[in-house]
Amino acid sequence: MTIRVGRVSTAGIALALALTAGCSSASGTPKALAKAVLKVATTANVTTWDPVKSFSTEVFYLANVYEPLLWKNPPGSAQPYTPALAESWEASADKKTWTFHLRPGVTFHDGEPMNAAAVKASIEAAKDHGGAAFIWAPLKEITTPDDKTVVMSLSHAAPMELIASSMYGAWIVSPKALAAVKADEKYYESGKDGGTGAYTVAEYTSGQRVVLKKHAAYWGGWDKGQYATVVNTITPEAVVQQQMLTGGQADIATSLPLENIGRMRSDPKLSVIDCATASSYLGFFNTAKKPLDDPKVRRALSYAIPYKEIIEVGAQGFGTQSRGPVPAGVFPHSESTPQYVQDLGKARELLADAGYADGGGLKLKLTYAAENQSQKRFAPLIKDAFAKVGVAVDVQAILFNQQWEQAKADPAEAQDIFLLLYWPTYSDAGSDNLWSLFHSSEKPFFNLSYWNDAQFDKLVEKAGTFTATDQAKAQAMYGQAMSRLHEQAPGFFLYDVKAPLVAPKGIKGLTCNPDYSFNIFFHRLAPA
Repeated sequence: MTIRVGRVSTAGIALALALTAGCSSASGTPKALAKAVLKVATTANVTTWDPVKSFSTEVFYLANVYEPLLWKNPPGSAQPYTPALAESWEASADKKTWTFHLRPGVTFHDGEPMNAAAVKASIEAAKDHGGAAFIWAPLKEITTPDDKTVVMSLSHAAPMELIASSMYGAWIVSPKALAAVKADEKYYESGKDGGTGAYTVAEYTSGQRVVLKKHAAYWGGWDKGQYATVVNTITPEAVVQQQMLTGGQADIATSLPLENIGRMRSDPKLSVIDCATASSYLGFFNTAKKPLDDPKVRRALSYAIPYKEIIEVGAQGFGTQSRGPVPAGVFPHSESTPQYVQDLGKARELLADAGYADGGGLKLKLTYAAENQSQKRFAPLIKDAFAKVGVAVDVQAILFNQQWEQAKADPAEAQDIFLLLYWPTYSDAGSDNLWSLFHSSEKPFFNLSYWNDAQFDKLVEKAGTFTATDQAKAQAMYGQAMSRLHEQAPGFFLYDVKAPLVAPKGIKGLTCNPDYSFNIFFHRLAPA
């Protein structure tokens, strides 16, 4: 998820479009030109412009600049995938050999041809040093029989069509750009790009503004009325985004105050859709430090958390309590996965058993992303609930990127509790969420509980080898892994996010897709 470095979007991606069709701009711009410019207020900061290393909220922009081989369609679609840079594909019976046939006539923004060599180089770079390198773990070798054919040979069966449609780590990048960033790691940081997508990066001011411009030679073509320019203003505060929207400084706001969505439902000019997402909120306990190295203490605190209140206040009702780190609707979610409910008596009992009667004077530090309005609302609820069992909590708001870097530096000196909004890289939360968030690793990355459990590791490792060939077997093993998470409680699982989608009626091209719930595909939009 997202976060990646910065999974910092607010709970629910509230999109509100108030397009000023038929109006001139304040500067007297003709109506037709005003319509061609889309103004967006977004929380999406840029950690890196490198599409290979990207694992954060800059995907909001990158998904409009770069393309994968395939796009994953929303649940219920007639077809599970839409061809992108691959026109067709097939797999061997054992799902260990996948062949992709590339779309002819596509060029990168820099004029380089999109061919088999470019695809091979992009994927090998992602596997070698990508932010989401783990998605390519099954890949043993890529061969290119001809200029438009890519063959992926795997070490074990894997759902490569899912991997090839990933939100991260699957972008196909110009060979020129790959070579340039190898020579200069800061190559992208001024806003350069090497994509094939509908837009190019025209302007970038760190932490403030991203301007995307229409790529006139885009292979997908352009229809009359589509947006030639998208001006993104990075605005973390939901209230400010609403002010920009109502004041005409923004046509789209990606993070509106959730408490105001109810009033928008009664506005006859607006439609409000509750979109399912693959995002969920969770927290990590620092298992590398006392007292959180003791599962009894972690279970006690899990029982102390006010889950219902967090959904009511933090999510403003736009969420359902999570069952582990796998959101509903995403493999391998299971309704049989156990979940904690608030039970302060049980929490006190477990704390006493662990040697911390009446809280034992425990003091813990909890950090959350300062940009995240939902976390800002519910972090104090956790503090208040823990106080009821005698545990004091120091709540600290830190910009996500700073929080994330601090957490990865030294577990012994890190926070005790880390709040996180996460979404899977692609629609397999076994190989992502379960692995990324809780599989052991030499150095901390997203496992910010620092948990190392051989039984859990073995289960998720083995389950992943059956996903493509025997999903029921994989599901059963992942189920055991999620039960182990519940039992050992290295983290706690709050709620799966629902995103209220608010738009003027008649807006063309706006759709929900939980697999890309943080993204808006600007090329698909047009004013009514």
